[in-house]
Amino acid sequence: MSTTLLVDRRSFLKVSAAAGGGVMVALHMSPAELLAQFGGGSFDPVAFVQIAANGTVTIMSKNPEIGQGVKNMLPMIIADELDVDWSSVRVEQAAVDAEKFGLQIAGGSTSTPMNWTPCRQVGAACRQMILAAAAQRWNVPVTELTTRSGRVTHRGSSRSAGYGELAADAARLPVPALGSVPLKDPSEYRIIGTSTRGVDTAAITRGEPIFSIDFTLPGMLYAVFEKAPVFGAKVASANLDRIRSMSGVRHAFVVDGTDNLQGLVAGVAIVADSWWQAQTARRQLQVRWADHPTSGQSTDGFQAEADRIGRGPGGTSQRADGDVNAALAGAAKVVEGEYMYPFIPHAPLEPQNAVAQWRDGKMEIWAPSQTPANGMALAAQTLGIDPGAVTLHMMKVGGGFGRRLTNDYVTEVAWIAREVGGAPVKLLWTREDDMAHEFYRPGGYHYLKGGVDASGNLVAWRNHFVTFGQGNQYASAANVSASEFPAMYVPNYEFLDSKIPLGVPTGALRAPGSNAFSFVFQSFIDELAHAAGKDPVRFRLDLLARQAVPAGRGRGGGGGLEADRMSGVLRLVAERSGWGTARPQGTGLGVAFQFSHRGYFAEVAEVAVDAQKRVRVNKVWVAGDIGSHIINPMHAENLVHGGVVEGISHMMQAITIEGGAAVETNFHQVPLLRMSQSPEVEVHWLKSDNPPTGLGEPSLPPVIPAVANALYAASGERVRSLPLSKHGFRWA
Repeated sequence: MSTTLLVDRRSFLKVSAAAGGGVMVALHMSPAELLAQFGGGSFDPVAFVQIAANGTVTIMSKNPEIGQGVKNMLPMIIADELDVDWSSVRVEQAAVDAEKFGLQIAGGSTSTPMNWTPCRQVGAACRQMILAAAAQRWNVPVTELTTRSGRVTHRGSSRSAGYGELAADAARLPVPALGSVPLKDPSEYRIIGTSTRGVDTAAITRGEPIFSIDFTLPGMLYAVFEKAPVFGAKVASANLDRIRSMSGVRHAFVVDGTDNLQGLVAGVAIVADSWWQAQTARRQLQVRWADHPTSGQSTDGFQAEADRIGRGPGGTSQRADGDVNAALAGAAKVVEGEYMYPFIPHAPLEPQNAVAQWRDGKMEIWAPSQTPANGMALAAQTLGIDPGAVTLHMMKVGGGFGRRLTNDYVTEVAWIAREVGGAPVKLLWTREDDMAHEFYRPGGYHYLKGGVDASGNLVAWRNHFVTFGQGNQYASAANVSASEFPAMYVPNYEFLDSKIPLGVPTGALRAPGSNAFSFVFQSFIDELAHAAGKDPVRFRLDLLARQAVPAGRGRGGGGGLEADRMSGVLRLVAERSGWGTARPQGTGLGVAFQFSHRGYFAEVAEVAVDAQKRVRVNKVWVAGDIGSHIINPMHAENLVHGGVVEGISHMMQAITIEGGAAVETNFHQVPLLRMSQSPEVEVHWLKSDNPPTGLGEPSLPPVIPAVANALYAASGERVRSLPLSKHGFRWA
């Protein structure tokens, strides 16, 4: 016998008898309620709990697990309010089901802010139902009952019962309205705020096949998919007869594809008895690709066009405060800088993969998607079938970082499986496929001019941002908001942008937007601090201390950050890093901060550079404010470490475009930071009286400018473009 607890779409608890005397309670919140409660976006969260007769509690984790620890975090919130021991909890991955579980995504550091209150309410509501069942059984007031560790106790007698004993009775009772359910005082938390090891850590350590890439089905065939080097080019001809004659090959066919670069593009599919046979046949494949209009695009061409536009007059004004020209003319010192960041890939260790089976007009898919519902919808649209005919199972993801927000590989395997018919098909990309057919973090170009007055105050800031897109449309993840800091904190501020057409697919990478522009803005602020003769920390604190433009003007100015929270983490990281203490020759400190995905982070990096321009990041100090609670401190610290290491990796990475195609295709060309090159990372939390927010993104952006600024302090060389290797630097 088990008990299933859920909270319904109208935000109240609805009870129905379940098999074996269970109770069902499901949580949904309307978009309007979520907008009011969380301050943006539509979200329809669901929690799902099963209580067995022996007291074991199974909690469904509703969102994809991509290494961010959400498979622990969301069940921890429910379990604490339910008042059970974590040792009695079993966690399972939820099915993809919008009616039960609402929006199920991994991206944007949204899991915590969007689920914090609803998950607490689910746990608390389930606990209230158990209490009501005990009160009825013992004919005592609910106010005389307490819970602890999955048991109900009556204070006036020695009676007690486990949750499992009371579950069937709870199914017959009315359920409290969600809004009226009392929540625990934070002082009573016993799971929230306690470090818990990942529920899959032991299995990962043992090498058990729990990732999507490990998944198999009986009778499964294996597929590879060859696409054009130039993104979106069609197949003109291919030697399919030769391929079909090779050992183990069952099918080989052309896929015409669509014009949607985020969906099914043209290529040649090869399906064989083993992946090795399919890949061996692929090496003999000869494809002639049709001409494509973007085959002339190149990194050098983009740079030349950006320089032509950025150095000249023009640009579309996106924000203008005060009189920048007059302020620059009257400034004591003026600084100009041209900054550039390249395209970079996500480079997850697990390349794209998925399994699909087409049977009786229905498509069943097993995929490591960050947006599984979108994957189902895209597969249905591409195949031209009813969305209800598609099922997708969420698989454990071996790294995503935003790459699997798009579902191109899902549509590929679905199309191939339907062509094959009957047998399940596993599509597995090679590393080269994964890097050459990416949705890259887009490059960008910033042409900056700033001025400080005789007192060292920042009085003028102009940025002509040259990015990718056409007309009013930006390429995916290529835009920068005109209200990003230091907007509103500089009295004379101008932000212009211009766009270059692009045939390269782009998309969100961990901390989209700020993973790129934080390098630019925080590095240029550092340049202005030095020009002003001010300590870089003091310069930033002074800048944060003044809101130069009235708050009512230019809604969202400063990127939405609260200056006091950012000042708090900046002071904390300066203190913990020993900012201002002398370092040895060739060693320097750099500082930066960023408000990203609701998180406030300031970071200091200590960098050493030798005469051969070998760089070692010795240590990074991190101070973060993500609200009132750190739900799982162990995973929180791990996420910060991962963000720091990934951010430093970005500094040596670049994808070069030549002839409309990516040049770099593997890790020897796009290196990841080695363990021996990774710095010591020291993390400090500044808790504030704000709802807790997510941690997947916000620790990454500031480490890049912090290292770049430390590099300047250590070597005297100001880096305004990445990767660092362009300037002769390499990791020690």
